Amino acid sequence: MRETDILPGAPIADREAFIRENTRLIAPPLVPEISLHLADDTSPLWRKGEEELTALGLPSPYWAFAWAGGQALARYLIDTPAVVAGRTVLDFGAGSGLGAIAAMKAGAAAVAAADVDAFAQAAIGLNAAANGVAVDIIARDLLGDDGAPMNFDVIIAGDVFYEWPAAGTVARWLEQRLAAGAEILIGDPDRYYLPKDRLRQLATYSVPVTRALEDLSIKKCAVWRFDARKNVDCGAAGKA
Repeated sequence: MRETDILPGAPIADREAFIRENTRLIAPPLVPEISLHLADDTSPLWRKGEEELTALGLPSPYWAFAWAGGQALARYLIDTPAVVAGRTVLDFGAGSGLGAIAAMKAGAAAVAAADVDAFAQAAIGLNAAANGVAVDIIARDLLGDDGAPMNFDVIIAGDVFYEWPAAGTVARWLEQRLAAGAEILIGDPDRYYLPKDRLRQLATYSVPVTRALEDLSIKKCAVWRFDARKNVDCGAAGKA
């Protein structure tokens, strides 16, 4: 199997093989209870630059890293299982599926992980299996759904407010889900576009991260509850 055969539309078995060959099964530093297929400085994927990945027809491998917001959110769910125990959970923009796996380990009744990246979908399946949990995978773009019903008790999202205008689109979608009755939890290291005027802080963590991804080796990260704007006064968005 050649790398040039592994395109987003390739069979899932090929994408899974690519993930296994280019990552290692390791635990994120803040969540040692969970193992994920991740890239580190010993992994082939680590040495591939963005230009090389583009030449291969591969999207940026966001799924191959345990981002600070996802780690904080997973830690919070495991340490505060009552938030999801016996409830249905959606991990939005799931990436590696870390949040979804943490929710299952915390006792959720059922969990779905949504990501539009075909490689992320394959990684979620591999990571869920590696941790002995069942996670449904949603491949469609939920932001493009025309009012499609989303019957989840809890929606979690880690590190989804990193660019504009996508952050505004996500915030509006979450407002719709909030109005429909979902509880929404956000894990974020204070990215620039984080809508803090709609958030209530629940917990903070110091998250070890790689300097190849972030500007610091330790990122201060918070878990927030997404609320109606009129109920919250947290000030303007901060910078990462």
